[in-house]
Amino acid sequence: MAFDFKKYHVRAMNAASHEEKAAINKELKDYYAQLPEEEKPAFNEALQSFLIKEMSSIKSVYDGVKAGEPSDN
Repeated sequence: MAFDFKKYHVRAMNAASHEEKAAINKELKDYYAQLPEEEKPAFNEALQSFLIKEMSSIKSVYDGVKAGEPSDN
């Protein structure tokens, strides 16, 4: 099963309001709900993997920005 989590992630990041973000999250939850039970573990694993990669990327950017800041010492 291949699912484009990035599409949902980018849409949620660019949402104009909390309501729009909630609607996007609901789409993803509705998609999950309609999956056959045997596909749900693979979906969860793929989502977890995507989130780990995104968090790692964000941390890498954060660490790079932080390293470029002048020291308070």
